[in-house]
Amino acid sequence: MKFIDLSAQQKRIREKIDLGFKRVLDHGQYIMGPEIAAVEKRLAEFAGARHALTCATGTDALLMALMAYDVEPGDAILTTPFTFVATAEVVALLGAEPVFVDIDPDTFNIDPVKIQTAVEGAKKRGLTPRGIIPVDLFGLPADFDHIFKVAKENELFVLDDACQGFGGVYKGKKLGSVGDVTAASFFPAKPLGVYGDGGAVFTDDDSLADEMRSIRIHGMGSDKYDNVRIGINGRFDTLQAVVLDAKLDIFDEEILLRQKVADAYSARLKHAVKLQAAPDGLKSVWAQYSMTSPKKGAIVSALTEAGIPTAVYYPIPLHLQTAFKYLGRSAGDFPVSEKIAKEIFSVPMHPYLSEADIEAVSSAILSAVK
Repeated sequence: MKFIDLSAQQKRIREKIDLGFKRVLDHGQYIMGPEIAAVEKRLAEFAGARHALTCATGTDALLMALMAYDVEPGDAILTTPFTFVATAEVVALLGAEPVFVDIDPDTFNIDPVKIQTAVEGAKKRGLTPRGIIPVDLFGLPADFDHIFKVAKENELFVLDDACQGFGGVYKGKKLGSVGDVTAASFFPAKPLGVYGDGGAVFTDDDSLADEMRSIRIHGMGSDKYDNVRIGINGRFDTLQAVVLDAKLDIFDEEILLRQKVADAYSARLKHAVKLQAAPDGLKSVWAQYSMTSPKKGAIVSALTEAGIPTAVYYPIPLHLQTAFKYLGRSAGDFPVSEKIAKEIFSVPMHPYLSEADIEAVSSAILSAVK
């Protein structure tokens, strides 16, 4: 059994990809070729955003957005410690301080009730709170109503880290059109992934979009030898745009199939383990299907013995990782994140998971719990 089955998906789109690759090879514009603008238009239309800018990685998407907001040393950016390192890494790269806020025990996303206290704490330490980076963990949108309330009261921007969540829906709006700016990742294992690295930023702000376009290509001005600001090499490869375009053709269908798999798992497992809760009005894209249990060790062993792959996202919260020791945080500071990290594990999730595989995974878990 595969944790993520990309081969089944590729069979559906291989012909279009092959034709697209041939087209790129013929015109030879391997970086920022015409396919880039075309797929950016499709991405913006899909998300309901005014602007979509592709870039080299999801990490670059986050970094470009922060650079466009002129984040600098002395600034504080509030985010969750229960996420991939890139979320806080980009903050540190700019010399600002990632200020962690513990997560909600049911959704595993940043707990908006705790953000205001973190803002006040940052101010007391002489920092200038500038923005919030909520993470749509495992594909589930964060609680944006409450997050934006705190953001407006404190004049903070909201950078939605939808690197796992692109395709998700928050109260009728697709991620990409919810945050002030949104970052997405097209890493191969993501719900909308390419065959390499890739990412995108989304915004309705014309000025912000113009700055990020410049930042993406070394701070380019009127031409590539007129650099008006410090930027990065964040360009998207044309060949990857071909893959992204083909996958967008079937993305809506695959989201529905992911939901069907999630529903099948949930029906079988809801009384045996603690599942990630999806509040009313929120639609996850199910980048991962994760659950927690104090019997995690026994369950993972049973799954492994049955030949079923598992993964753990994330075993060590960011405040306990070596790279962030300089922040002076320690065990016990974010107890919900620490507890979830000890008990969480993920099982196979992709649109082409069969009923037989779902039953095999569920049966192994149920047996281990008993």
